[in-house]
Amino acid sequence: MNLPEYSRGFSNKKAVGLKIVASICLFSLLSCETKIDPALENADALLVVDAWVNNKPGNQVITLTKTQSYFDSSLPPAVTGANVTVVDNAGKVFAFNEDPAVKGNYVWKPVGNERLGVTGTSFKLTIQAEGEVYEASSKMGRTPQIDTLILAKNEPEQTNPEFYFAEFIARDFAGAGDTYWIRATKNGVLLNKPSDLNVAYDAGFSAGGKIDGFIFITPIRRGINPNDTDANDAAVSPYVPGDSVYVEINSITVQAFDYLQQVQVQTDRPGGFGELFARPLSNVSTNIVNVNKNGKKALGFFNVAAVSGRGQRFKKN
Repeated sequence: MNLPEYSRGFSNKKAVGLKIVASICLFSLLSCETKIDPALENADALLVVDAWVNNKPGNQVITLTKTQSYFDSSLPPAVTGANVTVVDNAGKVFAFNEDPAVKGNYVWKPVGNERLGVTGTSFKLTIQAEGEVYEASSKMGRTPQIDTLILAKNEPEQTNPEFYFAEFIARDFAGAGDTYWIRATKNGVLLNKPSDLNVAYDAGFSAGGKIDGFIFITPIRRGINPNDTDANDAAVSPYVPGDSVYVEINSITVQAFDYLQQVQVQTDRPGGFGELFARPLSNVSTNIVNVNKNGKKALGFFNVAAVSGRGQRFKKN
């Protein structure tokens, strides 16, 4: 078919453009053969706060560590001797005492059936550590119940009919602005790889989705499946009959939702050639604030969640 003159000109320009892109990519690949040893500046160690607590029965733990050199592969140094408290909007104080057995862990132990608040309660975290005072706030949101857990086998026409996928069914509350962190445990092991991070805004991925009050969309419902591979790097079935799964929906603040999305971008990197086009690394946001504006900054996050959960062992055929 003969193209109009302007179309042939456009096609030629497109071909030239593709050649330029290919040349750039080839140059980039060849350039990667050069070994580079970057000299990174030493930075002051900062406090890192891991304060994801919830209203489940049992002990609640807040962990304090410090940042370290980028190339340091050892465990982050623990922060000891700190004073850690959480106070709710009714003035009730939850004291997190230092765990003598695990450095850097601060534990609140409930008495009887006591729990860390109820839905709608606001909380303030205060940390006194190494001459600095840090604060953060959080409000416990609502979380829907999980109706059903399903083990679904691929249809015969799909790529691998022997694959089994787990799926949870739950409905978001009516009223826009609920945010959640869905966490899954397979055969007693928490799925905590960067690729396993599964967060939702209402029943979808973001506020712009405008999916309020519906059943969670399929990618979120199936976000409880691990992405495992065999020795040949081939995908394996996420679940098989006989496996068990336990799924929790944790309520999180919108700020915590944004934080976890940033963490996912920074940690779930494409690797290899794809890094040329990946979003560059940057500091992740935090809600931990030093009361002294001129004092040392802190990293990490404080969130108090309401949790609903459901578990099931899938029957063998």
